Amino acid sequence: MNLTESVRVALRALGANKLRSALTMLGMVIGVGAVIALMSIGKGVQAGVTDQIKGMGTNLLFISPGAQTQGGVRAQAGTAPTLTREDAEAILDSGRVPQVVAVAPEAINFGQTIASGQNTFTRLNGVTPEFEAVRNFRAAEGQFIERAHLDARSLVAVLGANVKQTLFGDGDAVGQTVRVNQVNLRVIGVMESKGAQAQGNQDDVIFVPLTTMQTRLNRHRTAQGGNPVSTINVQLADDRPETQQAAVQAIGDLLRERHRVAQDDFTVRSQEDLLQTATQITGFVTLFLGAVAGISLVVGGIGIMNIMLVSVTERTREIGIRKATGAKRRDILSQFLIEATVVSIVGGTTGILVGGGGSRLLNGIRLGGSDAQPIQTVVSPDAILLAFTVSALIGLFFGVYPAVKASRLSPIEALRYE
Repeated sequence: MNLTESVRVALRALGANKLRSALTMLGMVIGVGAVIALMSIGKGVQAGVTDQIKGMGTNLLFISPGAQTQGGVRAQAGTAPTLTREDAEAILDSGRVPQVVAVAPEAINFGQTIASGQNTFTRLNGVTPEFEAVRNFRAAEGQFIERAHLDARSLVAVLGANVKQTLFGDGDAVGQTVRVNQVNLRVIGVMESKGAQAQGNQDDVIFVPLTTMQTRLNRHRTAQGGNPVSTINVQLADDRPETQQAAVQAIGDLLRERHRVAQDDFTVRSQEDLLQTATQITGFVTLFLGAVAGISLVVGGIGIMNIMLVSVTERTREIGIRKATGAKRRDILSQFLIEATVVSIVGGTTGILVGGGGSRLLNGIRLGGSDAQPIQTVVSPDAILLAFTVSALIGLFFGVYPAVKASRLSPIEALRYE
């Protein structure tokens, strides 16, 4: 019996018990559909995180404080700040790091903000005018921090989209006054919505001139008396690996010389480092989701084995007749294997359609209200291929025992079976 005839016989046998066959296939439909849907969510998270990191800007390095040596003892980061605005200026102006085209130091603090009878506790970012271009931020209303504001230590603020909505609702915020940590600031702009990123929600922030932050809102000093910053964002001329490596080496040499330390009291990370870390984490999450959903595939396979064992019992006399009329052991074996595989493949194909459709329905849904991040799903070809292949293999694997059992039946005993 050739393959085409075997498939036809398999379909006819399955059609003789439509409800039972449909219920058996349902296990594979649910299993494959769950794998496709959960892996699409995992892939969507991975794509979303990648887009958010890239949305921070291009060709970036991030310099953050490390640990500082004080009297021969290593102090943890945050005990004493180690980066200053002067470090950022030296990176750009010293000429020792030619790969750098712009720097944007920022100092971060937190504070209670009050306006129009409303209040919120939010992050405060002291920045320079370069921050807007380096980190790819844009003002939707009004203007961003300018050089004149920085030089004059102006009491001005640019609100993130969420802060503006919380304090002023749909009203106009530009020109209004907000009170931050007992300091009155005039609102000069509102930023475009950026959403949540690795550093937190980028819309829940207030930008002020860096000099204003350092003199009015956060008067800390470094051990050497410098003006501390939380991060130095560095924009490079291009994103080539050799450019990044050269810049990291040159910046390290410069800062070690300025800080007079042999061991780094700072950390330099590239955007590629962040992407690799995020990809590893989200990849593990995707794999975990797929593994959890894969359990239902195993359950579906057990269902196939169960129904094939029942089928062997019901068709014992048929098997005896076929053997008595010349069918070989391998013919019986292949027949039942094909039937199990057909059940698995039909169920798997239906599951792919169900999982893909479910993923499309989930895409864009916001769980937790309108302020929550929408679910992003990505149905990748490799997930479809994997699910289809696994479903076919499960049919073969769980169909082997019933097929072997059928092929070993004695023709005489099979014909006597009632």
